[in-house]
Amino acid sequence: MSRPRIVIVGAGFAGYQAARGLSRLVRHKADVTLLNPTDYFLYLPLLPQVAAGLLEPRRVTVSLSGTLPHVRLVLGEADSVDLDGRTVHYTDPEGGSGRLEYDRLVLAVGSVNKLLPIPGVAEHAHGFRGLPEALYLRDHVTRQVELAAAAPDPKSCAARCTFVVVGAGYTGTEVAAHGQMYTDAQVRGHPLREGLRPRWMLLDIAPRVLPEMDERLSRTADGVLRQRGVDVRMGTSVKEATHDGVLLSDGEFVETRTLVWCVGVRPDPLVESTGQPLERGRLVVDPYLRVPGRDGVFACGDAAAVPDLDEPGTYTPMTAQHAWRHGKVVARNVAASLGIGEPRAYRHRGLGFVVDLGGTKAAANPLGVPLPGPLAGAVTRGYHLAAMPGNRVRVAADWLLDAVLPRQAVQLGLVRSWSVPLDTASPELARVAGRPQPRADADARSGPGATTMDDTEPDRPGQPERTGQGSASGTVRDVEQAQVAEELAPGLGRSRPGREPGSTGPEPAKNQPGGEPAKNQPGGEPAKNQPGPAPAGNQPGGEPAKNQPGGEPTGPTSPSTPTEPPGPVRRTDNPAEGDS
Repeated sequence: MSRPRIVIVGAGFAGYQAARGLSRLVRHKADVTLLNPTDYFLYLPLLPQVAAGLLEPRRVTVSLSGTLPHVRLVLGEADSVDLDGRTVHYTDPEGGSGRLEYDRLVLAVGSVNKLLPIPGVAEHAHGFRGLPEALYLRDHVTRQVELAAAAPDPKSCAARCTFVVVGAGYTGTEVAAHGQMYTDAQVRGHPLREGLRPRWMLLDIAPRVLPEMDERLSRTADGVLRQRGVDVRMGTSVKEATHDGVLLSDGEFVETRTLVWCVGVRPDPLVESTGQPLERGRLVVDPYLRVPGRDGVFACGDAAAVPDLDEPGTYTPMTAQHAWRHGKVVARNVAASLGIGEPRAYRHRGLGFVVDLGGTKAAANPLGVPLPGPLAGAVTRGYHLAAMPGNRVRVAADWLLDAVLPRQAVQLGLVRSWSVPLDTASPELARVAGRPQPRADADARSGPGATTMDDTEPDRPGQPERTGQGSASGTVRDVEQAQVAEELAPGLGRSRPGREPGSTGPEPAKNQPGGEPAKNQPGGEPAKNQPGPAPAGNQPGGEPAKNQPGGEPTGPTSPSTPTEPPGPVRRTDNPAEGDS
């Protein structure tokens, strides 16, 4: 008789913990398969430290195959779930398709960036949900400071050294806090024009920083940010984003080349394809994390609406702390469904919150006790070391080295702007030129966020003139064709480093249909008489949240460029608003 087959979709906080628990509970009694796009678990709370050059990327990634014994890892993205046929259909990293049959299914697909219908945001902003986005932001910030140091005029210098972060929750607050420290350290080696220094802005429509936390901790974080020079603006958001800057809801226009989008998350769109009842985009489950009416199907993490037994009528929030504990409970309940142990309803007792603000600063209230100053910083880092399932020594070593050595402010250029669009259902993966993509995904991706003017490369000698002037998909495909042409015929044109000055582009030349590419130098002056693609048209990516400015955006599109941007195969992204 064959052993039961357990399939876990997603290896975030909930999925990883579920796999780890099941590897112990059902060892040799069931086959456990973990489907995930990457071969690592990402410890998301330390991602801002990667963007600030404090931690190396591999420090926050934990090997799945190395830490999950007795679990079979399948690399791929789930495209759809057939609950009647009890199968999961997926696409592997090379474009091949496959399916996994199951007797027990755990949906732990997590969440993606929450989009709002604000004109220009999808084209010019970048999220902060995956490792590629953190690597891109570190390179981009480093490059902007270096370009600002050599800028010919004060206006350009100030714009490049202005960084706008939208969303004053955990992620946005940490990104602004660590980013200010990083750029201040960088300008000590690259002095700016007299009287100028890097400027970080933190915006949110909420009345205070960290509105989810105790008011005392909120005041602590706000004080640390303002002391470092961060321009904190509560009750303010973005009304429109352009390649020159952002228009705020109070009418001020801020010239900038950087817009970081941290307004919150929404459940992964895959859960909509199940056809089951949803609660604000999350799959409705019972207190035992079972999907009602579907025998053997469980859901947990950000994709599941788990009833809060301590507050009847509400659901647990979409936080890593809850997802981590969802995974433990779902592992126990899946094992119980196979006759191993007893099931248990999910009930959680809060352990407090920690927010790392860089250096010795933090805001923390472990077990509900607010802590001040350096003590909060020590507790915060101690909590992260205890919570990480691996790499503790390496993380501690990086922290120690940062305390005694200067950070390495270099840009590696591994992730381009078009590789990390805001409107993606897979923030853990960077788009790669030449990777196949289904038509359904192409239709969902050919609009906002697919690329910007700055991410296209100049035409090479001997190549035909580009035609994708009004379509993001056309511009990315042109880049892909240029790259393929270089690989197949190196003599066709020179190899150039390309440009990636972020989500904004150079001023277009007169009588040209689009912005111009730079001359063989990252961020250099635009070349003359070179046509370039136009940015993608504005399209809303999600349901608008309350009190958010901006209407339905519109923008130019081109019917002449039906090709789709490069990227991994993904399921259709139907936006569903989730908790921020």
